[in-house]
Amino acid sequence: MKTLSNSNPALILIDIQQGFDNIPYWGGERNNPGAEANARKLLDHWRASNLPLFHIQHCSVNPNSPLAEGNPGNAHKQIVQPLSGEPVIKKSVNSSFIGTNLQQQLDAAGIDTIVIVGLTTEHCVSTTARMAGNFGYHTYVVADATAAFAKTGIKGEHYNAETIHLTALAQLNNEFATVLNTDEVLNALKKNDDFL
Repeated sequence: MKTLSNSNPALILIDIQQGFDNIPYWGGERNNPGAEANARKLLDHWRASNLPLFHIQHCSVNPNSPLAEGNPGNAHKQIVQPLSGEPVIKKSVNSSFIGTNLQQQLDAAGIDTIVIVGLTTEHCVSTTARMAGNFGYHTYVVADATAAFAKTGIKGEHYNAETIHLTALAQLNNEFATVLNTDEVLNALKKNDDFL
């Protein structure tokens, strides 16, 4: 059975952009402050191992959004700043596959396994993971390298960021993706462990 270490997995870094530092705009509370540092740990491993990786950049069509092109918040966070030659794929909706050539690039390179990190768990990470699973990719989502924001329910009830994060991951796990943490991914890459 295929393992992470023999599958040439692609790291997909979703929307790790400066605009998400505007926490009041996104809900007033965010969980997992170490998500970006964990994403960087994985990015460092992918770079050192010369594994495929893709930076996804959300370019909101709402000109007032911090993530709109031309706004400072559209820029990647420095901690995961793309290096020259690393692919950057721009999108304007939740899924990294819609309106982009991500699927074509993955398929052209013979990549059938992806590892997803980034922002936010409940929106673009979840939507991308669901589509990836439906497309047949072996999909992993890294719980401690993703983060969520608080949400208001349909009756005005408050859901804190950690609850949103954990329930989003629970809906993905063993259905669309396998949810791991950073150390589990790194250990699997080193030890030939199989989580599929």
